[in-house]
Amino acid sequence: MAAGAVRRYDPDRRDRIIDAAIRVVGARGIAGLSHRSVAAEADVPLGSTTYHFKTLDDLLVAALRRANEGFAAEVAASPVLADPAADLPSALARFLGELLAADRGRAELEYELYLAALRRPALRPVAAEWCEAMAGALAARTDPDTARALVAVLDGITLQVLLTDLPYDEEYAREVLARVLRA
Repeated sequence: MAAGAVRRYDPDRRDRIIDAAIRVVGARGIAGLSHRSVAAEADVPLGSTTYHFKTLDDLLVAALRRANEGFAAEVAASPVLADPAADLPSALARFLGELLAADRGRAELEYELYLAALRRPALRPVAAEWCEAMAGALAARTDPDTARALVAVLDGITLQVLLTDLPYDEEYAREVLARVLRA
């Protein structure tokens, strides 16, 4: 820092950088993510992104963790899933339909970050955290193995909808989820 220069106090800078990374991935995909593109989106100096996130993987880990936290909050706040007396397959199918209908772009972004773990080992523990958190939420209603199977089915159905542009079929999802619970 130059003599006499004043360092700007900016306690939210790291969070703004993470949010900017999410916006960049949403607009350009992971291939469009760079420290430079995130710095421009966050309106911060390039050095700020590399100060807070040494590598792009570090930045992607933070972005995926932020997406996970948002999803976990939605699961926790969902009145559809909160009712212990509700029919679980119907509640899950409705919840998934609501998520896909609310913001398909957000679902695409979250799955792009999630699937980036295929090529970026640093992301795998965070992707696993998402699976574990969702299975943990469902384990209150079923056993842990069945909860993990339900998460796998929800992931599969979501990917099919996102990749094929087929409309979400809540009745199909309910039936598949019911089969898993009956097994």
